[in-house]
Amino acid sequence: MTTFQSYSEVQKALQKKSTSCLEITNNYIKKIAKNSHLNAFIEVYTDEAISRAKEIDEKIKNGAAGKLAGMVIGIKDNICYKGHKVSASSKILEGFESLFSATAVERLLEEDVIIIGRLNCDEFAMGSANENTIYGPVKNPLENSKVAGGSSGGSAAAVSAGLCLAALGSDTGGSIRQPAAFCGVVGLKPTYSRVSRYGLIAYASSFDQIGPLTNNVNDAALILEIIAGKDNFDSTVSTKDIQRYSQEKFNGKPKKIAYIQECLDREGLDPEIKIFMQQSIKKLKEEGHLVKSISFPYLDLLVPTYYVITTAEASSNLARFDGVHSGYRSSNISDLESTYINSRTEGFGDEVKRRIMLGTFVLSSGYNDAYFTKAQKIRRLIRDKTNEMFKTYDYIISPTTPHTAFKIGKIHKDPTVMYLEDIFTAQANLTGNPAISLPLGTHSNGLPISIHIMAENFNEAGLIAFSKHLSK
Repeated sequence: MTTFQSYSEVQKALQKKSTSCLEITNNYIKKIAKNSHLNAFIEVYTDEAISRAKEIDEKIKNGAAGKLAGMVIGIKDNICYKGHKVSASSKILEGFESLFSATAVERLLEEDVIIIGRLNCDEFAMGSANENTIYGPVKNPLENSKVAGGSSGGSAAAVSAGLCLAALGSDTGGSIRQPAAFCGVVGLKPTYSRVSRYGLIAYASSFDQIGPLTNNVNDAALILEIIAGKDNFDSTVSTKDIQRYSQEKFNGKPKKIAYIQECLDREGLDPEIKIFMQQSIKKLKEEGHLVKSISFPYLDLLVPTYYVITTAEASSNLARFDGVHSGYRSSNISDLESTYINSRTEGFGDEVKRRIMLGTFVLSSGYNDAYFTKAQKIRRLIRDKTNEMFKTYDYIISPTTPHTAFKIGKIHKDPTVMYLEDIFTAQANLTGNPAISLPLGTHSNGLPISIHIMAENFNEAGLIAFSKHLSK
């Protein structure tokens, strides 16, 4: 059973006729069944995937196949796929079936991808461990006692374990990059508005972004090339031209690279990750790049600012899930008020309820200016400071996470401690910048260490080219 590590390998095998889309799909289906203990997949589209594989084999035979023919992917359970269930891993959306497909899904289907199933995630994409889910936690394929990360834990685990070639996730504060780091795969968050959010169940609308998780940078670039671009269904999406990201190559010229000193000096950063970062910085300097330490005075404000604004947006976005229009409705109801209260109380998990209540509080009369308005002002300061950095530097690097994957079921007396998982990734969501996580090292515990790279807005081409260079 061949496990492909790149789409180029798939293409070569199909061209040589040493395999077929049907054989590739059947192999993935068998592997998913064999690795069901990972709990990455919520649902596998067995019959549909096999049928589609046969159709695409015919297209290949007739020379009419799309750019991604033979690529088998999974999609996170908060991305809509027409005629298929989508629940955002929440009881509140129990039994709900998508009436349309997300634009990103439509564009991939047009290029003949095979969607093999939907993937587990934290409920409404709220979490950093993929434990906040009605389907049970996702296990890290590299060490089953550890978490896969979140909220796109199912996506990262599925790619890492070879259960699909690539996966779609969503990133609100690090939800693609953090699980990618824990599972040792590539996770790319595009510039905010680069990819349409149409068909993505919203958590925080000014942060959310769909992106790929893959085994290598080139596959991530290829998927981004297909899913990016203007969309009549999303008024916030950018109309900027899409570049041939998959064709981008490093030009060999020295780059100006910054690293935030406060990140490396931060208490709680794993000593081995710090050493790995220092070694990486030294290597970059030896290659001729200008690498400088810079100060970012707002590091400790990133997480509080992020959580004030995202919870406020979540409070608004999740108001539509009320037990009336669709999904779960409590059986313990007597009037409209009890329908709302009991359906939402029973339908939402603890973390989602915590964030809705926090968001409602920061938006409430008397507290709006003290919290939400102030957070928006700080967000502007963070964005201005970040833009200022990119006037001097091409890229900003840091660890993706402060430590490697932690144990499943780890209990914190203070649930907000988990919010610090986003300390190195939230900046890119607050500012909208593109960012990528690259698994470039290995910890003494055997788990991957990843480097996080952020670039100027809409400079995905440069980010991808530089990432390919670092991944060699």
